[in-house]
Amino acid sequence: MKQSKITDFSQKDILSIEDLSPIDINLILNLSEYYVSLNKSQNKKIPKLKGKTLINLFFESSTRTRTSFELAGKRLGADVINMSIEGSSIKKGETLLDTAMTLNAMHPDLMVVRHNESGAVNLLAKKVNTPIINAGDGCHSHPTQALLDALTIRRNLKKLDGLNVAICGDIMHSRVARSNIQLLNIMGSNVKIVAPSTLIPNSIEKMGVEIFHNMKDGLQNCDIVMMLRLQNERMHGSYVPSTREYYEIFGLSKKNLDKAKPGALIMHPGPMNRGVEIDTEVADNMKQSVIREQVEMGVAIRMACLEILNSKRVEG
Repeated sequence: MKQSKITDFSQKDILSIEDLSPIDINLILNLSEYYVSLNKSQNKKIPKLKGKTLINLFFESSTRTRTSFELAGKRLGADVINMSIEGSSIKKGETLLDTAMTLNAMHPDLMVVRHNESGAVNLLAKKVNTPIINAGDGCHSHPTQALLDALTIRRNLKKLDGLNVAICGDIMHSRVARSNIQLLNIMGSNVKIVAPSTLIPNSIEKMGVEIFHNMKDGLQNCDIVMMLRLQNERMHGSYVPSTREYYEIFGLSKKNLDKAKPGALIMHPGPMNRGVEIDTEVADNMKQSVIREQVEMGVAIRMACLEILNSKRVEG
């Protein structure tokens, strides 16, 4: 079988997992393995993006994701510029398309964009000449989070196909849930979602998932339990009676975890609300929790994505 090369990657941008093929996903994961090793070495820098400019454009705050992309860019030798909403002309009334024209005039080589509105990053990608990575847009998509989760799973379980994965919590407002459902389906896993009916989007079953409203049935026979936080900042109105009651029914306690397969992986995209969606003892269970490893994989995945898109840009 012919081995895939970086130039076989099918996309100019990385906007959504549903745009990617299994070949694209494996290209990113395989290259990321090299960067996992590099990031553990003494000299973590490599001049793959020397002389290139990366702009991190964040209309929505996120210390974790922005820092991960900044570190990825710098370790590849790029000049990294961080632009945030607080310091931009958007505050003064500039439109997204005006921003696109301004950025085009600066001739950056790569851009990472995070926005609080679903679809905003896709719109920007149509108006700029630079390859763009979506670092999260509204409730729509967060492709690099799903990719780093996939890398974490593959490194621990040696495969992505045929696994039973439960994604539990606030599915309604979670771009992480959507991206993970898409990737796991593409790669051949079985996905269950576990949440109260108020936190499950309409027609979610069309994404190829099983729906459960209790942890006992939802976690049965699961290899992986992926917890999500309640995204109160996106909620308008009451979705759960109280966080205390929510934890009792849908929180990942030791008792609930025992309903999954013995040794099931515990995952969480962060930030965690301990005592709301996950118990501290469970989150810190070093035998099963890979939450810290997810953060480590994030830098490697983002380095791989930046290298691949830059290679495609140079080739084009």
